[in-house]
Amino acid sequence: MSETVSFGYREVAPEEKTKLVGGVFSSVAKKYDIMNDAMSGGMHRLWKDQFVRRVKPRAGETILDMAGGTGDIAFRMAAKGAQIMVSDINEDMLAVGMERATKRGIEGLSWLPQNAETLSFADRSFDAYTIAFGIRNVTDKPKALREAHRVLKYGGRFFCLEFSTNVWPGFSDVYDSYSHKLVPRIGKMIAGDEESYRYLIESIRRFPPMPEFAKMIGEAGFTQVKVEPIMGGLVAIHSGWKA
Repeated sequence: MSETVSFGYREVAPEEKTKLVGGVFSSVAKKYDIMNDAMSGGMHRLWKDQFVRRVKPRAGETILDMAGGTGDIAFRMAAKGAQIMVSDINEDMLAVGMERATKRGIEGLSWLPQNAETLSFADRSFDAYTIAFGIRNVTDKPKALREAHRVLKYGGRFFCLEFSTNVWPGFSDVYDSYSHKLVPRIGKMIAGDEESYRYLIESIRRFPPMPEFAKMIGEAGFTQVKVEPIMGGLVAIHSGWKA
């Protein structure tokens, strides 16, 4: 890794970024899903539905849902009969997810704090690895991708849902203006936290474009790497297989 990494538009030491990101998600945990609805007009629900359809979770499979926090992806996959390990570096986010699961009567999920860069699971433990709107907050993304590859069984599949670089002419300018000017204000009104949502928007801008991130996935050892843009690349589903 380089001596500094991006935290939004700032450059900080790697260990400092991990702590700063932890502070952001501890701050927004309880309002995270409400804010997702407000920021995306509810579209995030459709994106997650499409994501899980691509994963195709099946009964009898064991899936690691990394950065799974509040359980949105895990709940959808568990409904298909798969056994889900929900992991997140932030225990406040996991606590919200466990509370939501209890209220909804969703059973059979496992919850465990994990750092995506240093997973405690044995090699070849999972049939699939999912991460939704989490990889851009990881300090060392190549290391996290290598860990994802390590814990997958041969034939296992990797799926990542993440914001990306929109390529629709005109729309990208409108979205940039909306996200930079309005999202922090919405965060202040709903979650009482303007700065955390300013970071989250900045982190999207600093995330690698789709071809660059696809290359990183391939370099981690995955084959058949694909990218599926949604809404012109506003978000994208990245996938790969462990041969």
